[in-house]
Amino acid sequence: MARVYNFSAGPSMLPLEVLKTAAAEMCEYGSSGQSVMEMSHRSKEYEAIINETRDLLRELMEIPENYEILFLQGGASSQFAMVPLNLMTRSGKADFVITGQWANKAYKEAARYGQANVVASSADKTYSYIPKLDPSTFTKDADYFHICLNNTIYGTKYHTLPDTGDVPLVADISSCILSEPLDVSKFGLLYAGAQKNLAPAGVTIVIIRKDLIGEPQAITPTMFTYKIHAENESMFNTPPCYTIHVAGLVLKWIKNSIGGLQEMKKRNEKKAALLYDFLDQSKLFRGTVVKEDRSLMNVPFVTGDQELDAKFVAEAKAAGFVNLKGHRSVGGMRASIYNAMPMEGVEALVAFMEKFEQENR
Repeated sequence: MARVYNFSAGPSMLPLEVLKTAAAEMCEYGSSGQSVMEMSHRSKEYEAIINETRDLLRELMEIPENYEILFLQGGASSQFAMVPLNLMTRSGKADFVITGQWANKAYKEAARYGQANVVASSADKTYSYIPKLDPSTFTKDADYFHICLNNTIYGTKYHTLPDTGDVPLVADISSCILSEPLDVSKFGLLYAGAQKNLAPAGVTIVIIRKDLIGEPQAITPTMFTYKIHAENESMFNTPPCYTIHVAGLVLKWIKNSIGGLQEMKKRNEKKAALLYDFLDQSKLFRGTVVKEDRSLMNVPFVTGDQELDAKFVAEAKAAGFVNLKGHRSVGGMRASIYNAMPMEGVEALVAFMEKFEQENR
């Protein structure tokens, strides 16, 4: 078996241990005589699977009991509408910090349903930093305050959360979920598409404080109503059953093979440090993000020469390092080193970059 090192921003690589388990049980899960793909979502067998996955997520993230965990569909992009439809119901206002494409899309979608206010943006420098915030600019009676905690395309991350007082903090954590411990109690709502760090594409995780689950705006479709999904324990309609099952396998891997989120953080810091340290001393490559705002998960870099960038991406692919081309809006390269990327993959990438630099001075 020849597997490449996959640095895709999503869908991303999964732990080999998880893939092997999934392959072994593809035709029959346990003694059920059927694949999870074939199970009725109303069966006792599947009920046990989704409940175990929910319980594992609560355990690993230390999610308080006053938070609901929902398994939804539509990707994180569906939450750009679902959040304002369900939360923008009192003052009809919400604040946004624009740190990249996804934060901007969340803002634009919310503006369709209420008053969306931009309190800060880093667009002036191609989202290469997290802007400093002035609390005096915050909307005091906002229904929520939205951030994208880790910016997949641009490689930035909040290392200090905004102090929003009594206004619920809402965060898109798609590209950093389960990469390190996170104090859930500081947020009103968290959401994440699973395909970057948790599971194959198909399921979206929503963690919402129960007191925020109320009556949505009158125009809200039934399928976009948090209350409906909470009351039905994510079983209002057929959920993405197999994706949720694989998410459960990944959670078991984090718990049993890695040792939990503290150990996962150490592992991710070690990987990121190796790559950033190389970029900081390189004469050919350079990182594009200010040091204090660097992401552990997504590392964009450039040579400063578009033709040389293209040559690097092509030669890297031929050498078994795939999906290193940067997002079309940024260019250059990007290495997404999510939880499943082993240290060996980053070590091999750095060695290849050193060799490329020597050959292209």
